[in-house]
Amino acid sequence: MDITQLILDDHAEQRRLFAILEQLDPADTESLSAVWDRLATFLELHAAAEEAIFYPALLRVGVRAGRAAGAEDETLDAIHDHNDIRDAAVAVAGHQVGTGSWYAAVAAANLANSDHMAEEEREGLTDFRRLASLQLRHDLAVSFIAFEARNYAGVPPVDKDPAGYVREEEQRQGLDGQLDATGGSATGGPAAGGAATEGSLSIGSLREG
Repeated sequence: MDITQLILDDHAEQRRLFAILEQLDPADTESLSAVWDRLATFLELHAAAEEAIFYPALLRVGVRAGRAAGAEDETLDAIHDHNDIRDAAVAVAGHQVGTGSWYAAVAAANLANSDHMAEEEREGLTDFRRLASLQLRHDLAVSFIAFEARNYAGVPPVDKDPAGYVREEEQRQGLDGQLDATGGSATGGPAAGGAATEGSLSIGSLREG
């Protein structure tokens, strides 16, 4: 298994469910509600699994490869996107199922999710395949699928502060001690991968989500 493939599989399922909504009879509100409820639950569960398993690992391998700034930037973008998707999904509940305004709200959620998936597939997943070993990707896949299985019924939708998420993760993993101020490793010499950085995910450099 490979966590990047599991994430791509989730993306494919999300696209499939959005496409199903487009093909159902607007008068069949019972089916529309059932499919949307499943999709909304899945969107939040997928985001939670990424935030618990994938993005902490992306930050870690980014630091070790001397690409802390890039990993930080991708993580900030992802958490911001998850908030947008979450808020758009919650907004759907404010409209009567099958109405024009309901479809418009679903389309807004689809757009937010599509933009996020495209960026993640182009950047975060690509970088992770380049930086992480096959064994790490397998181990994380096991954790990822187990997280989704344990929480199959869904998780509460809660927005996160992107900068706060990165700050907490770097502190939890001790990443702020991995590199010194000159970009060298804490044990001496260049950071893993031979590239210098401006420090380990320096919180002072975090841009606002």
